[in-house]
Amino acid sequence: MHVSLEECGARDRLLELLTERSYAKKRVVLASGKESDFFIDCKQTVLTAEGHALLADVMFTMLLADYPAFDAVAGVELGGCPLASAVAHRSFLLGTNKDAIYVRKDAKDHGSKRLLEGDAHLPPGTKVVLLEDVVTTGASTLKALDKLEAASRTVVGVLALVDRLEGGREAIAARTHFQSVFTRSDFPA
Repeated sequence: MHVSLEECGARDRLLELLTERSYAKKRVVLASGKESDFFIDCKQTVLTAEGHALLADVMFTMLLADYPAFDAVAGVELGGCPLASAVAHRSFLLGTNKDAIYVRKDAKDHGSKRLLEGDAHLPPGTKVVLLEDVVTTGASTLKALDKLEAASRTVVGVLALVDRLEGGREAIAARTHFQSVFTRSDFPA
């Protein structure tokens, strides 16, 4: 019988890892151009073997609860890509097969020149949940949402690992359903 990581405290352990490995109290300029007095580099947790397994279980559990009808998960380059891969892998292990799509910031300048990777076999109208590591203003998430919709994918929602509570939730929720595993308030002040 399978016991999920969630039942063993996966969410708590994931937050512990994010706090230890990914959170820093320091002044930084974010991708949005905004200054902040803290930084959350989720990749420092997500790319560990334990972090990968924990986030896959936690995010996939949330996806099944909040999005009963979705066909694939998409990750925004770069931080969302390992999230999508981990969740797709978890879905395969559980027999539900939710493939991953990577959404590039810019089209490749060679080869296929694609903006999306991994979606060529998916039919138009495929229902996708977009995964993000950290949401601040929501700008990069909304751009990725536009790219998916331009490719005839139906975005049924966005699931972020961390919501910084700086307006992104509201911007994304104006277009589609938004959830996050953690928010700024889950981390030290």
